[in-house]
Amino acid sequence: MPRVTAINVYPIKSCGGIARQSAEVRARGLVSDRRYMLVDADGTFITQRRHPRLALTRVADDGDDGFRVDAPGHSTLRLPWVWPSGPRVEVTVWRDRVQATALPDEIGAWFEDLVEMPCRIVYMPDGWHRAVPNEAAAPGDEVSFADAAPMLLTSEASLEDLCSRLPSPISMRRFRPNIVVDGDGPFVEDGWRRIAIGETELEVAWPSTRCVLTTIDPDTGVKDPAGEPLRTLRTFRRGPNGVLFGQNVIPRRLGTIRVGDRVEVLERAPAA
Repeated sequence: MPRVTAINVYPIKSCGGIARQSAEVRARGLVSDRRYMLVDADGTFITQRRHPRLALTRVADDGDDGFRVDAPGHSTLRLPWVWPSGPRVEVTVWRDRVQATALPDEIGAWFEDLVEMPCRIVYMPDGWHRAVPNEAAAPGDEVSFADAAPMLLTSEASLEDLCSRLPSPISMRRFRPNIVVDGDGPFVEDGWRRIAIGETELEVAWPSTRCVLTTIDPDTGVKDPAGEPLRTLRTFRRGPNGVLFGQNVIPRRLGTIRVGDRVEVLERAPAA
């Protein structure tokens, strides 16, 4: 039976992640995951797709009250897990217009030097909601500033299969998952529809379509000149909307998950 081998939280969208031994699953995903986000002067979200240097950010716990962010040539930035208050602004994540709290300009200035453009940072409070932007979602499903779903699940066996086809192996960090599991073989997660992990039940809602962000080396912030791993994924993992790796997951029963928890498959997809 598969087990959880890693849990990751990304407090700021498209910045570094924090590895956890355990995490609480809420309706919009792991606690503190992607609740902060960078936006440009028009309020449009900023990610590594346009600004690969965001990959150089390193994020770490800074006690119970907050976390710290570091980047080459920058002083340490400290932020609370929950931003207390501030001006209300409307921002854009893909096609969604979302209400958020704006942080002071001096905090945005920390990132301006990194991405070399004017920007600010915003926070999503608990009381403001964003619906999951996919037809697979149920009414009332919500998500943070993540691209599409509350959580992303990937498999070590699937990564091993991909790496066996690549000129050079890559790490799972390229795919920025929340939950990593070992497995009974590559891409078996494609056939999961509902799973239990720890106290939770999770709907495996739809496969994750991967983008150019996966070609950025998280250690250097440099895009792979050959376009890997997308180039190889296109040869054997092509879906109707792009190349696929990992599964988007929606919580159906909330609770705590831990590294080492078993992954029980409660429901499988119908045979094709």
